[in-house]
Amino acid sequence: QVQLVESGGGLVQAGGSVRLSCAASGRSISSYAMGWFRQAPGKEREFVAGISRSGGITNYRDSVKGRFTISRDNAKNTVYLQMSSLKPEDTAVYYCAADSAFSLRIATAATNYDYWGQGTQVTVSS
Repeated sequence: QVQLVESGGGLVQAGGSVRLSCAASGRSISSYAMGWFRQAPGKEREFVAGISRSGGITNYRDSVKGRFTISRDNAKNTVYLQMSSLKPEDTAVYYCAADSAFSLRIATAATNYDYWGQGTQVTVSS
């Protein structure tokens, strides 16, 4: 079992950047595909980005393509989400998640992910 802790959230102005980190413990993240999700007030949790076990495959929701970058450092047992050109609509609680299934595709449904962090708030002011 893996435990996930997100950090790096906060208040940022529109157009700014922030990097989220997801530190894992209990087990190596090399055993998992990893994903970032977000949930805004009154909305369902949505897929933001995912990365394969080796880091060779990534996937993004359309609204963040070209602005967000997911990466991982298996040696540090950490996953990152670099967010740039932030918009007010990016405001949400951001969650890190781990998917233990073996698949050639990165899952985008929250139900595919087995382990979750507690989330970190990102607020983008206009």
